[in-house]
Amino acid sequence: MSIRAKRFFDDIENRKVTVCGIGISNRPLIDKLIEHGAIVTACDKRERGELGDVADALEAKGVKLHLGKGYLDDLDGEIIFRTPGMNYNLPQLISARENGSIITSEMEVFFAMCSSRIIGLTGSDGKTTTTVITSKMLETQGYKVWVGGNIGTPLLPHVQNISPQDFTVVELSSFQLMSMRQSPNVAVVTNVAPNHLDMHRDMDEYVDAKRNILAHQDGFGMAVLNEDNDISIGFKESCRGLVRTFSRRHKVENGAYCDEHGDIYFSEYGKRTYIMNAMAIRIPGAHNIENYLTAICAVWDYVDIGTIIKVAREFGGVEHRIELVRELDGVKYYNDSIASSPSRTIAGLEALKRRVILIAGGYDKHIPFDTLGQAVADHVKALILIGLTADKIEAAVRRADGFDEEKTIIIRAGSMADAVKKAHDLAQSGDIVTMSPACASFDMYNNFEERGRDFKELVMEL
Repeated sequence: MSIRAKRFFDDIENRKVTVCGIGISNRPLIDKLIEHGAIVTACDKRERGELGDVADALEAKGVKLHLGKGYLDDLDGEIIFRTPGMNYNLPQLISARENGSIITSEMEVFFAMCSSRIIGLTGSDGKTTTTVITSKMLETQGYKVWVGGNIGTPLLPHVQNISPQDFTVVELSSFQLMSMRQSPNVAVVTNVAPNHLDMHRDMDEYVDAKRNILAHQDGFGMAVLNEDNDISIGFKESCRGLVRTFSRRHKVENGAYCDEHGDIYFSEYGKRTYIMNAMAIRIPGAHNIENYLTAICAVWDYVDIGTIIKVAREFGGVEHRIELVRELDGVKYYNDSIASSPSRTIAGLEALKRRVILIAGGYDKHIPFDTLGQAVADHVKALILIGLTADKIEAAVRRADGFDEEKTIIIRAGSMADAVKKAHDLAQSGDIVTMSPACASFDMYNNFEERGRDFKELVMEL
């Protein structure tokens, strides 16, 4: 265990610690705090009945519960851990700070204690797949790799077991980054596009949160930025250390790129090294070429070309990301539930390379749908809309240049089951049905994983 980790766990004994959120990611943290003698209060917006046996188990360990609608009222812990999706500037957290509480997060404390090299990735789209690709390249090369942040397991409970020779690869959301005061050794920004504007005050706050991933690097740090994304490459002026860039559209001076023939190269100080053709990448879509270019930049100093090619050929993708569910009567059904923003859905439509039957719609994050509307007009033969954003998406599609209601029919469905049935009834052999919502899931599901699993179950029942 590092000296910093030992000091932290020694210091929390008999201190009042509040954990906001009793989701799967925070439960190991609660157990770790109890193990080291903290007096723990756990807060969650769900009522006791919704938590079921989890509430009983926590109380049996001595945890005080604060549940329901006012779960964040009267926060009085000396240390308060906010859950990864909780905005740092909530009024209740501001009030607690003013009253002397320390507001932190599992990831902030982990960064302060971790002795390994950390590769941190953020972005509006592609960060989960790129995080997994990056970790698989390092693992295939023979390194011990810990994966966490928005995916994997909570890392703080394992910090004592992480050595300086290991790698930690973390996916970081805008909400996690807002209050971070330490940057990873390698800071990666896949891209930045409008997202989560229902939770951030405005686009500027969202962009600043993403920029914060590299704001605290020194000259020994490295940033990986997307030259094809104006906001991401705009972060270059904030970088203090080495900058690598990537592009799917043109050559770059220092980083990875794909040329017009699909050949992928790494360019460094005037030297160009051939890696592979994009056809070697098993998972489909131009956006996944970008994900590999990103990962190559992040791991170039640590893995060899053979490892990069091996992962590209063998890695079949992450669940809920253009995931082939089944083929029935010549119709392929894809689960792209991770697509909770228009840009992600557009990338999925382009990856499938034909006019598809699209199931879309969901919770309203106050993101404009104009670009999605054009993509639907260009790539979709039937649009089946569900959820709170159905009216907005339909309006955007009808405004699109070249929209023809005979070429792109628009249908409403009352539920996912209804949408799957209508898609099945419409589809003919050779068609593709994809559930790629362009919206969050919270109007109908707890998260995108639950939404994706429901879709898959419904498709398998056809």
